[in-house]
Amino acid sequence: MSETFSIVLQPAPEVIDKVKTMKNELAYNIGWYNSRNSLAHITVNEFEANPSDLKRIVTNIDSICNTIKPTEAFFDSLDTFPNGAFFLSPDLKTRDNLKSIMTKINTSFRLKTKIKSNEPHISIGRRLNDNQIKKAKELFGSPNVSFRCDTVALRKFNTEKKQFDIIALFELNGNDADCFPSQGTLF
Repeated sequence: MSETFSIVLQPAPEVIDKVKTMKNELAYNIGWYNSRNSLAHITVNEFEANPSDLKRIVTNIDSICNTIKPTEAFFDSLDTFPNGAFFLSPDLKTRDNLKSIMTKINTSFRLKTKIKSNEPHISIGRRLNDNQIKKAKELFGSPNVSFRCDTVALRKFNTEKKQFDIIALFELNGNDADCFPSQGTLF
């Protein structure tokens, strides 16, 4: 039976805590909202897979992450999408660096994905109405969130909690892809 998984860029624990505090403050001021209980992350993709494929998926992600260099990430503004998403937005250099990482993961990942993200952001809330967005902007002003982006998480959707649970973490190691012989050159 197929299950839903996602690959995300995982912020540092202090960023996860800061975003959780922001979400709590927003909930106190506007009530419950979508994405309220989701831990801070930057979505790379979502896909369906059978649990029996998990070992192969982990090996694929580990191989991809081995060649990607970590980068410093700075989120210095708040923004929205037309669908009511309210989020932390990265500065331009961070946006370009994270997009490059996301593209590398998506083009190297071997399974078909149902969602590919191409706009790095950290969601605070989703499906907010105009009044809720206005209140959120008043609450948070100009954020200053930074971390070393060096971790990718594989998450599995928990149907009981209606949230993703982290099932594996991978370090971005920045090893040169050319320093690893291809399988064909080993024989």
